[in-house]
Amino acid sequence: MASDPERFDSMLLAMAQQHEGGVKDLLKTIVSFLARKTDFFTGGKEGEWEKVLQDTFYEYARKAREEANKIKKEKEEADKRLKEIQQRKEQERLAQDFEPASVVELTDQEAVEMQEELDKNKKKKVEDGSGDGASGSSPKEMETEVPDEEDDPKEKGKLKPNSGNGCDLEHYRWTQTLEEVELRVPLRQVLRPRDLNVVIGKKHLKVGIKGQPLIIDGELDADVKVEESTWVLQDGRNLLVNLEKVNKMNWWSRLVTTDPEISTRKINPEPSKLSDLDGETRGLVEKMMYDQRQKEMGLPTSDEQKKQDVLKKFMEQHPEMDFSKCKFN
Repeated sequence: MASDPERFDSMLLAMAQQHEGGVKDLLKTIVSFLARKTDFFTGGKEGEWEKVLQDTFYEYARKAREEANKIKKEKEEADKRLKEIQQRKEQERLAQDFEPASVVELTDQEAVEMQEELDKNKKKKVEDGSGDGASGSSPKEMETEVPDEEDDPKEKGKLKPNSGNGCDLEHYRWTQTLEEVELRVPLRQVLRPRDLNVVIGKKHLKVGIKGQPLIIDGELDADVKVEESTWVLQDGRNLLVNLEKVNKMNWWSRLVTTDPEISTRKINPEPSKLSDLDGETRGLVEKMMYDQRQKEMGLPTSDEQKKQDVLKKFMEQHPEMDFSKCKFN
């Protein structure tokens, strides 16, 4: 047996897509080949071919069950961890929301002195042009400046995503969701599936017409699940390829590494796609998308911002402490 079990997957998938009756018809084709072109049924001892079939099918049936149970267990463990994380986050949020405030009563004299100090500081800010009455800067101008996309060197030369959050190129068009990538290739002639050369690898994609230069031959932007990726010829003129992403928490910036990049900061996922997710998963996805955009703009993620807010609050509560020589990551 070949050392690589996925070696013939693309060939077998192409065969399967040409059998309208599904797996049963595909098995008939394979068994017919063995009967017509080999001595599989007649070359051995009586009953030997039955034993070979039984042993082979039972072996892979067992492996399929083990893999299915493994995937189910991993999913259950991941769901459990996600639920624990969500519960812990909710508890932390509630603890912060209901944190008791320390109340210090002031004497009448202390209250008068405090009000005088506040009035004095407010008057000084206005005179310096930095208070509420200043006309130099609007609140919008005082907000944290976000790097303009035109000025951000990481964004220069990147294309705006098409309506499907992918890219329209000369010879093909691709779109994406968090789960999959869809590729459409117009062939400009009527063809049959056997006329095409489509090879889907974990990290590589080849698409073309047999006897002609390949339309696509390059390394994919990220890994895909070969066993869950498919292709089909529509109306003999359009090739549709569906690639199932391995990492379902990341947007692709290009189909293959030789393509021009799109700006993932400008991706706008359809609300309907997010609404299909359960509450916990949707919250995790939205947080991931926010953190990804923050990183691309050089700004703190939600967790980093939370730490900064906690530190700022602590510093405000302890003005007697000197933080000037402290370094915080």
